[in-house]
Amino acid sequence: MKGKNKKDAILYAAQETFGRYGYAGTTVKMISERAGVAFGLVSHYFGSKEELFLTAGIALVENLMEYLTAEIRETTSGIDGVATFMRSYLQFTLKYRNTFPLLLRCSPFSDVQIDMDRTKITIKFQQLLNIIRECVERGIEDGSIREVSVDDTTTIIYSNIVGTVRTRFLSPYDLPNLYEETTEFVTRSIRSR
Repeated sequence: MKGKNKKDAILYAAQETFGRYGYAGTTVKMISERAGVAFGLVSHYFGSKEELFLTAGIALVENLMEYLTAEIRETTSGIDGVATFMRSYLQFTLKYRNTFPLLLRCSPFSDVQIDMDRTKITIKFQQLLNIIRECVERGIEDGSIREVSVDDTTTIIYSNIVGTVRTRFLSPYDLPNLYEETTEFVTRSIRSR
């Protein structure tokens, strides 16, 4: 394997392992074994376990934002942008079901108390919120979304997404239409009458 392939393998293994076992339950040895590389190579590429955790989370958020931006680019109104953001975000969680749980663990919306500076990952999540904000502002401007508080509505939309994903991944409830129903519920609540 070339160096880039080993680095990518480590990053993917970290996303899977941290997502499955959490920060405290994951060791660098577990990641190196999963990636099929020497233990020291993990530190060589990513430094500490903490740095790898944050790097893995940031890389996943960047992939998510790239995907969302491409999907939203084709929308014709603000309400369509919000619905597309939600559907695409929720589809992404299923497409990347082996690695996505990492974002449940490292996000600023996580209840996991990890004693580390999560400023960089918080900035990435704020960029996600900014995408929603732009859709809401656009919708108010184009008349597809009723007059609402942009900040509150942005946070409420994302909170619904987070709650839905947490329910899907972390609870025993089997709700096959949960993603679709959440998207419909949110868009119905802000759509212009």
